[in-house]
Amino acid sequence: MIGVSAQELSHWEAGTRVPKIEQVGLLLGALRVEPVERKRLLALAENAREPNWVEPGTAPELATYLEYERTAATVINWEPLLVPGILQTIDYARAVSDPSLRSAEEIERRVQIRLRRKQLLQGAEPLELVAFVGEAALRSGCCSAAAMAGQLTFLSSMSAQRNVSVRIVPIVAGFHPGLYGPFAILDFWNLPSIVHLEGYRGSAYLYDDREVADYRIAARRMRELALGEQESRAFIQGVIAELEA
Repeated sequence: MIGVSAQELSHWEAGTRVPKIEQVGLLLGALRVEPVERKRLLALAENAREPNWVEPGTAPELATYLEYERTAATVINWEPLLVPGILQTIDYARAVSDPSLRSAEEIERRVQIRLRRKQLLQGAEPLELVAFVGEAALRSGCCSAAAMAGQLTFLSSMSAQRNVSVRIVPIVAGFHPGLYGPFAILDFWNLPSIVHLEGYRGSAYLYDDREVADYRIAARRMRELALGEQESRAFIQGVIAELEA
C-alpha cells in the first residue's frame, strides 16, 4: 500500500524503529486521516527522534499523554483532589499509586517517569504550566504528614518559577465546573489544542474545537475563583505549618 513491508510496520507498532516523516505522511494518506489529525500526527512524527523518557513497557495511555505533554507549549491543569503529577515528589507519588491496579514494578516505573517529567519545566524554552489545585488536595491525608509537608514545600518552591503558576481554589469557592473532575488543556505551537481527561481506570482526549472551548471556559472560571499566586503560596505555607505543628 505504501511500499513498506509488514515486518517494518510491525517494528513501528512495537516502537523498535522510528518511521521517517515521509513514510508517516504516506501512511496517513493511505488511511485517509482527516487534515487536522494528519497535521497533529505529522508534528509528533517530526519530534519522534528527540530524546524522551517513554521506556519499553510503558502503558499506551501513559505514553500517549507523555508525548503530547512533551510537545506542548502550555498546559492548563485542574486537579481537585491531588497535586498535579508533574509537580509530585517521589514520596507523594508512591503514596497515591494504587497497588490494587498495578504491580510494584509498574508503580515504580510510573513514579520515575513522573519525576523525570519535571525536566519539561526547565531549560531555555520550558513548558508553561498553569496549575489550579483544589484546597482538598492539600488536606487529603493520602500520605504521612511528613511526606505531605515535603510535597507542599516543593509545590511552593516550584510556583516561584516564572513558567509555573500554582493557584489554590478554596473549598468555600462554591459550585464550579471543576467539581465534575480533573482536566488538562494542552496548547501547542502550531497545532489545535486538546483536552485530557483522567479517570480511575483510564483517560480520554477531546479534540473537537467546541469541546475544547467549553473546557477553556471552565478554566477561566477556575481562574476567577482561585487565590492569586502570592496568596496561594501563603496558603500552602499555612498548611505546611499545620502539618509540622
